[in-house]
Amino acid sequence: MRRFFCVLLALAVPAAADEIESLVREFAGVFAAIESLNADPIDSQKAFYEGAIPGMLRGLDPHSVFLDPAQFDQLKQLQTSTQKGFGSVVSVLPGRVIFLQTLPGTPSSRAGLAPGDELVSLNGYAIDRLEMEQLIALLGQSRQGSARLEVRRPGNARILTFVMVPEQMQSPPVERVFHLKEGVGYLRVSSFDEKTGPQIREGIEKLGGHSLKGLVLDLRNNPGGLVPAALETASLFLQPGQSILTARGRRTGEHVEKVPEGNRPYTFPVAVLLNGRSASASEIVAGSLQDHDRGVVVGEPSYGKGLVESVFPLSDNAGLALTTSLYYTPSGRSIQKPLGKAFALSERAAQSGGEFRTASGRRVRGGGGIEPDHIAFPRPHTRLSAFLDASGAFTTFATQYTQSHPGLDASFQVTPQILDEFQVFLSQRNVRPGLGEWSHDREYIRNRLKTEIFNLAFGVEKGDEVEAERDPVILKALDALAAPLQ
Repeated sequence: MRRFFCVLLALAVPAAADEIESLVREFAGVFAAIESLNADPIDSQKAFYEGAIPGMLRGLDPHSVFLDPAQFDQLKQLQTSTQKGFGSVVSVLPGRVIFLQTLPGTPSSRAGLAPGDELVSLNGYAIDRLEMEQLIALLGQSRQGSARLEVRRPGNARILTFVMVPEQMQSPPVERVFHLKEGVGYLRVSSFDEKTGPQIREGIEKLGGHSLKGLVLDLRNNPGGLVPAALETASLFLQPGQSILTARGRRTGEHVEKVPEGNRPYTFPVAVLLNGRSASASEIVAGSLQDHDRGVVVGEPSYGKGLVESVFPLSDNAGLALTTSLYYTPSGRSIQKPLGKAFALSERAAQSGGEFRTASGRRVRGGGGIEPDHIAFPRPHTRLSAFLDASGAFTTFATQYTQSHPGLDASFQVTPQILDEFQVFLSQRNVRPGLGEWSHDREYIRNRLKTEIFNLAFGVEKGDEVEAERDPVILKALDALAAPLQ
């Protein structure tokens, strides 16, 4: 969790100024001697950015870091929901990239890319020769400047060439908004920035506002973001004056954030979904709703990152992220997991372990992270399902199917005949599952085929709605919404 302070670090020098000044002079003398007398010339900026400053921070917690100008600029971009890109939604597999959707008004859409197109080469690099990590790195680098794409289109023997220039793209923090069933809405939130609160409210109103019978707030894989966004989100569901979090630091003292007076919250039941990649702001929201018995938490224990990272702009457009406080939920639980004996703040986090009580007296566990009220996991992969996902078989078959069956409508279902066609498709590629394997994974295969066909025919939003129908964590949340908190 980061806060920006628009001050120079030099203004935040503690009282022992004489001692610090003496140490700085000693450091400057050593640095000057190395620069002047070392046998080989040194890169002064590299020695400073990659050696001296990281050395000072090494004994602190792992989240206190120096940000060079490029890293600091990237951090500021991440706080604003805008990043450079081409406006494409793609399926990325080892050696394969398939376009699932192009967003209107973006470079991809204007260039003429279409769902089902397969990327053959990018800036001269053959896609089928790249491992997954290389492919992801190449896709990231391509957003920095003009990109030349060679694409294979189903039904077209000729390789198509596109040249695109990336543009600033909106990256909305609220990614999905739809009904799971009548009266029960679903919101997936990917990050917390200045637009998160308003977009959540907008999504709730779209789903029915105060007339909703329940809401599933999906914060899985949400790494967090801005504190004010977390406070604004929690305030949508909590009563005026209720505490959301407490921040405690060595120099900052204790500060309690509460829901503003005059707040008019939603009162329908809420289920918050978490997993091991839900961190920081996600944990603030989940912990506050859990402690006030306002929401039920479903899924897996969260990551456990409850640090206040104050970001100080330095000269030369660099920055310093420094841990200044720890976050605690309303019941007193530390969100931060112990970091190990090497870090002093670990001991303070560990002291907040043990058992705590919610507003109604329910027992909740401390010790870092948010422990769900109901544990639920995604469907585990079998050998067959893992192979089919990794090989891209679902996406490839769906691409062929949508090309040969134009005009599909939203009532489409994967019939036994389509499953038979998929088996033939696999057999042609020397994949022949045993009868037991096929029977065990039949419903999973049916759902994955429907998801990929909807991705291509109607867009990834509709595909996600199909995926939600069989998500074990979402199904557990629906059950939890219908039952009283215990």
